Amino acid sequence: MIRNVVVGVVREGVSPEQLEAALDALRSFEMDGVRVGIVAGQDLGLRQGNASYCLTVDFPDAEAYRAYDLDEEHNRIRRELFAPISSSIQRIQFELPDAGRTP
Repeated sequence: MIRNVVVGVVREGVSPEQLEAALDALRSFEMDGVRVGIVAGQDLGLRQGNASYCLTVDFPDAEAYRAYDLDEEHNRIRRELFAPISSSIQRIQFELPDAGRTP
């Protein structure tokens, strides 16, 4: 299983409502009629210097991630909703350990 994690910082002057609208677009994103299951939220401000938002989504394999990464609607959301409000966006994809394996 592949986990995709995205952490972003919004530009100065972006309201929590603007960010929430972008996050909601991803939360409701569907690919081929299937809800992708993105978990996303704004930073709670519990520690100074944190990023503004984070999202995670799990995929069964790298091929499924690549399909998501190339999806037209997903890229429209990134281009039209996140790029204009974000000063930085970092991403990482990593393999989750097997559920039965102990670290």
